[in-house]
Amino acid sequence: MTAILQVIFDALSLGSLYALGALGIALIFGVMRLVNFAHGDTMAFCVFALLWPSVDAAAIVFAGNLPAWLLVPFILAVGAGLSVASEIIVFRRFRNTNPATMMIASFALGFVIRYFLLMLYSSRPKSIDLFSNLGLPVEILGARIPLLQVITIVTAVVILLALTYFLKRTRFGLEMRAAAENFTMARMLGVRANRVIMLAFALSGMLAAAVALILVTQTGTADIQMGGNIMLIAFIATVIGGLGSLPGAVFAGFLIGAIAVTMQVVLPPEARPFRDAFVYAAVIATLIWRPNGIFMPKSAKQRV
Repeated sequence: MTAILQVIFDALSLGSLYALGALGIALIFGVMRLVNFAHGDTMAFCVFALLWPSVDAAAIVFAGNLPAWLLVPFILAVGAGLSVASEIIVFRRFRNTNPATMMIASFALGFVIRYFLLMLYSSRPKSIDLFSNLGLPVEILGARIPLLQVITIVTAVVILLALTYFLKRTRFGLEMRAAAENFTMARMLGVRANRVIMLAFALSGMLAAAVALILVTQTGTADIQMGGNIMLIAFIATVIGGLGSLPGAVFAGFLIGAIAVTMQVVLPPEARPFRDAFVYAAVIATLIWRPNGIFMPKSAKQRV
């Protein structure tokens, strides 16, 4: 029973990261039909904003020394600020172009952010100690679960509930939903395009920052490419859930996390390094079954 609980918490913890990452991508896609491949580099930028520029392996902590009640808002503000700046400087120029052009622009922006970090910090991963006490285990129903896993799951649930309330109960949220359904019609009805898009980017940036903070606390390492794998899995989750579907992105994020942890447990030790191959095989099988995504009707056409 204890082992089963541990597997469940591992799956929920990993799925929470994927779900938050997928939600950040789905928010932007819902409003702009843009798959923002700079999302992973935004995560890395948020982490390195906590450090002084240095090429040493040991990180020289700057904002990371702030108490938690200041550090968390700081990193969320960095993610939101970078994402909004990206929209104003880059993506706003491409609103009337086709989605492929915007996607290429997001790739280019991601490389700009990455090489900016390389210039300041080098490619060497840096060890950083943030909230190390969260690695201590707590006992839940007889299982000893790292406190960070519990916090990750609770954080994901709270964010999802808050975002659901925001989208369904507030004026700004209703405007975002209207823009996601039919942006042209929403503008004709008085929705301010710039405000809605900037809000979507700000929320997406804060989600990227939240994922980055959890990730660096788990690993104790700041790496320029640390957001790449999360970004890839998050994008796959948005496709599986149905591009433009926020519930679908969240569900698929948890599903992929569950598959990954299950494979890690059931596979023999010699096959575990190839776990991701089995995960992607499950993804292919899901898309063969539901090409438009789990939360999209089979007959629906994706708005890409």
